[in-house]
Amino acid sequence: MTLLQIASLLIVLAGAFGTINYLFLRLPSAIGILVVALLASLAVLVTDALFPALTVAETIRAGVLEIEFSDALLEGMLGLLLFAGALHVKLERLRAEWLPVMLMATIGIGLSTAIVGFGFSWLTGMPLIVALVFGALISPTDPVAVLGVLRNADLPKALETKIAGESLFNDGVAYVVFLVLLGLAFPSDPHHAGGAGGAGGGLSDAALLFLQEAGGGALLGLVLGWLTFRVMRRIDDYSLEVLITLGLAFGGYELAVALHVSAPIMAVCAGLLIGEIGTRHGMSEETRRYVDAFWTLVDEILNAVLFLMIGFEVFAVAFGPDLLLSGVFAIALALVARLAAVAVPVLLLRPFRSFSAGVIPIMTWGGLKGGISVALALSLPDSEWKPVILTATYVVVIFSIIVQGLTVGRLASRLSREPELLP
Repeated sequence: MTLLQIASLLIVLAGAFGTINYLFLRLPSAIGILVVALLASLAVLVTDALFPALTVAETIRAGVLEIEFSDALLEGMLGLLLFAGALHVKLERLRAEWLPVMLMATIGIGLSTAIVGFGFSWLTGMPLIVALVFGALISPTDPVAVLGVLRNADLPKALETKIAGESLFNDGVAYVVFLVLLGLAFPSDPHHAGGAGGAGGGLSDAALLFLQEAGGGALLGLVLGWLTFRVMRRIDDYSLEVLITLGLAFGGYELAVALHVSAPIMAVCAGLLIGEIGTRHGMSEETRRYVDAFWTLVDEILNAVLFLMIGFEVFAVAFGPDLLLSGVFAIALALVARLAAVAVPVLLLRPFRSFSAGVIPIMTWGGLKGGISVALALSLPDSEWKPVILTATYVVVIFSIIVQGLTVGRLASRLSREPELLP
């Protein structure tokens, strides 16, 4: 199929499944589309098992693999989704919460990667460095999933800012850690050698790569965001200004890839700057309304398509008793690692600022995994351990989105009755 045909099919299915969810399931939009896609996929697999001559599952599996989920997300949708998410995060609130957000997005990712890596290696016999790659790809909370759930959860603003800010930044940090560990685990793989910047040369190269990717991405995002703001100050045409923000998200992401700096971090920093300074000082009230409405719509549409694709990725995953058992173990490891990633920064900061009792459990349970983890797992080079990692990742993501996503609102309302104490 052509790119246009694939895009058309995905949008038609997202609309159809969204309608089914709205009329019958009444779940939050993105989660409902994922559930309907999963049910449709399972129905096809059951039909294929009962009537193997139809070969329906094989036909659909070929179509799913043709879409290249990893490339579609990491090289296409991710920049727009991160930019849209950052655009709606208030920088003033984020500034008040910057220290816990940064600690969770850095120290937290390191702790989570280590806990999952060592635990998964011990449970499965997987080489430690390969298990650490799995730890890096499963550690970030997915901003698409998290921000989608936050819209439906009535959380205190300070807590909502912590969750949203961390999910935006730990995604980019974890991606850099993933590239570093991938270069160490598969130094001879030509597909990832360039992306890892020669990380296989040693820890010093890995540290340099991390600094280049993370720092370079942040700097590029701020520079491009500032230049875009300066241009928009001279223009009063809402259609052109919407187009300029779209160009910033698309062009900035591709420029970051070309410069070998973190494109996700670039998109977040540019979105934060435009969302705060750009909307306040570079847009008229009319332009502000159109820009906000446009990016809200882009976010909703891509969110729906992404969750639809996650549901269909069941056709790309190998299932078996041992693989499913490893997935169950991975759920437990991911939750323990997430608890450590949240609790350690909170405990470090507790002598200097106050937190409500519900911060740790809410942020632990609300740290949803999503499409980014699946995309990174699919991008791994072929090896004997890739099916184990892919299945475990998929099981964790499905559990996270459906079980955690549908219950975090109730947990939050129960635990956050006492107002959160700000510093």
